[in-house]
This record gives sequence, structure tokens and C-alpha cells, in this order.
Amino acid sequence: MNQDYKRYLRETLKVITLLSLIYLFLLSITLIGDSFKAMGKDFAASIMQSVSNPIIGLFVGIFCTSLVQSSSLTTSLVVGLIAAGAFGTDPARAIYLAIPIIMGANIGTSVTNLLVSMGHIRRSDEFERALGASIVHDFFNVLSVIVIFPFQYFFNIIGVVAKAASGLFVNVGGLKLVNPLSAILKPVSKAILHLFPSIPWLGIIIAFVLLFIALRYIVKVMKLLVLHKIELFFDQYIFKTTARALILGMLFTAIIQSSSITTSLVVPLAAAGVLSLKKIFPYDLGANIGTTITAFLASLATNNADAVTIAFSHLFFNLLGIVIFLPLKAIPITMATVFSHWSIKHRYIPLLYILLVFFLIPLLFITLMR
Repeated sequence: MNQDYKRYLRETLKVITLLSLIYLFLLSITLIGDSFKAMGKDFAASIMQSVSNPIIGLFVGIFCTSLVQSSSLTTSLVVGLIAAGAFGTDPARAIYLAIPIIMGANIGTSVTNLLVSMGHIRRSDEFERALGASIVHDFFNVLSVIVIFPFQYFFNIIGVVAKAASGLFVNVGGLKLVNPLSAILKPVSKAILHLFPSIPWLGIIIAFVLLFIALRYIVKVMKLLVLHKIELFFDQYIFKTTARALILGMLFTAIIQSSSITTSLVVPLAAAGVLSLKKIFPYDLGANIGTTITAFLASLATNNADAVTIAFSHLFFNLLGIVIFLPLKAIPITMATVFSHWSIKHRYIPLLYILLVFFLIPLLFITLMR
């Protein structure tokens, strides 16, 4: 009896430790986002207002979302700017310019879980699995843009469908979802940033320290909790089928209103070998659908038909990407597998990828084409 009690106590302490580390992990992601927002929100809004053609809009979406670490914030800013007439007096032209920003935001938002995967860079096997789980989401978003953007550019396919759908929801009125994670994470994040209000970049440093500590020990504790039992639980119940994983990603993201947190949460699980790329891929696609809820609610609050159209554009773009690439999932999964394998041999590759794809290339195009 005494031995059973000690074993139960040890297992309970492990679970409490794991939950505490997960909280620390989620806090670090929240703090990264809040710090970047404090530094770049106004700057992002000013860049968006200068968009003069769809190609610039696409790169502005990538750059601004990478800067503020939140596609929800980017799309909500676009909704607000559309409602305020910041894209010009012609509504059709304004929507045509704004939709590529939304498409770019889908690419930019995946920078967060890529940064999270870097926490495993010193441990080869963990890093390869974590990076693959992160980059597969980005490759899906990039491939979706490559395929859909030309049709949007020449035929405005998303704008036409979204405009038709928005007519059903104008004057419905705004709603607000309760975000349970925000209630326990935001106050702590804001309290940390409040310690040095004029230097928000310190928040990023603190966030990355917390992130590396959390990731270092989450995997260790999961292994102590008998890894194969956790893997069996996820395989048989949580991620058993593609549809179940997709719905989970969609619902979880809709509730917490952050695809960055949703997709980043599975990175340590992948690093520990609990989840495979095939299990994670549909979950990421569901997160893309769930993240559209924020802009949709923001647009309803404006009672502006064009703002509602933009929110629907975000939804339809993600749905179209899923229709195209869920049956072709082998393409992004293979790309992610090859990329992560290369990155084990050359550790600078993911860092170079992040720097080029999310910051330097978009900034170069924005500068040259303005």
C-alpha cells in the first residue's frame, strides 16, 4: 500500500510538472506575440495602408504577420482598415487589394511554431521531428498561395464568392467568444511587459528563455510518464482519423483564437515522437479554419459589408487550400521531411529560411514595388 501510494504520488507530481511546463510554454508564446505587437502593431497598420497592388499586399501580409506574430491581429487590422475606408473609396478595389494581405498572413503566422522548433536545435532527433512538424504548416500555406494567388490576381475568385456570402451576414451584429487560455496567460504576459514598458524587446528575450526551458523539460517529463502510453492515447483517441484531427485543430483554435498557439502546441509532442507528420498535418489545416473566427467576429461588429467580405475571404481561401492539398498531403509532408533532414546536416538552413521567407524577401519586394 505504501509503495502504491509513493508511485501514485510520483506520477501525480510528474503530471503537475508537465502541466506547469505546458503553461510556461504557452506563456512564452503569448509573451512573444505581445512583445512583437507592442513593437510593431502601428508600424504594420501604416504599411498596410500603403498597399497599391495585390503583389505588394501579399508580401505586406507575410511581413506584417511575421512582425506582430499573429494572423488574427493582421486580419483584424485589415477588417478595421477596410471599414474605415483606408484602402480607397472604391469598395471593390479595396477588397481586391486586401485579400492578398490575408493570404500573406497565412504564411506569416507559421513563423511562430518554426521559432518554437528551434528550441530543440541541440538534440538532432528531437529537432528533426519538431522542425518537420513546424515547417509542414508553412509549406501548406506557401503551396496554397502559389496555386490560388494567380486565380485571385486575374479573376478575383475569392472576392466574388466572399462578396456573395457576406450579404447574408451584414447587420447581424458582433459577438464575442470567451478565450479561457487568454484569461490565465494574458495577465501574466502583460505584467511582465509592464515591468519595462519602453523596451518591449526585453519581453522577447524573456519569452525565448522561458520557451527553451519549457521545451527542454516537456520532452523529458513526457518520457518519464511512459511515452508509449501517451502515444497510444493520442493515436487511438485524439488524432485517430484525419477528420478528427482537422476538427480538433479547428475547434481548439476557434476557442483560443490563436493558430500560433494551436500549431505550436504539437511541436514538443512531435519532438518527443508522440505525433507523426501525418497526424499533425490535418490538425494544422483545421487551425487555419479556426483562426478565421477572430476576423469574422471583428467584421460583424463593424456592420460593414466590405469588412464582412474580407472575413469571408480568409475563410474561403483556407477552405480552398484544404480542398486542394488535403488529398495531396504527400507533397507538403514530403517537403517537410526532406527539409528537416537537410537541416540536421546544416543547422543554419532553418534560420536562413526564417530570415529570408518571413522578413528579408517580403521587405525587399515591399521596398522595390512601392
